[in-house]
Amino acid sequence: MVTNQPRKQRKARYTAPLHIKQKYMGASLSKDLRDKYGRRSASVIVGDTVKVMRGDHAGTTGKVEAISLKHGTIVVEGVTVSKADGTEVARPVYPSNVMITTLDMKDKRREEVINNR
Repeated sequence: MVTNQPRKQRKARYTAPLHIKQKYMGASLSKDLRDKYGRRSASVIVGDTVKVMRGDHAGTTGKVEAISLKHGTIVVEGVTVSKADGTEVARPVYPSNVMITTLDMKDKRREEVINNR
């Protein structure tokens, strides 16, 4: 990116294609995972266990149920808000506000990428 104007930086993020937005979906790894894999962060995928570090739900641990590249958010099991009629609805969280505590290694390609360092 050539510009450093905040409005253009924001616009570039909002209008980026999905394969670029995928790179924004990273979260830091827990101390154990950092020591094990020798890296500080990884992309969040469905099935990972994460701990919410910031916001009203800080301290909540749960599995990632869904990911929205369009909005740049993830849905974590147990992170909900109550609507006016009493029903619980999932509260999206930004991946920068969570820490991955357990990696889902069912995907062979992901395993290669993470063990590559």
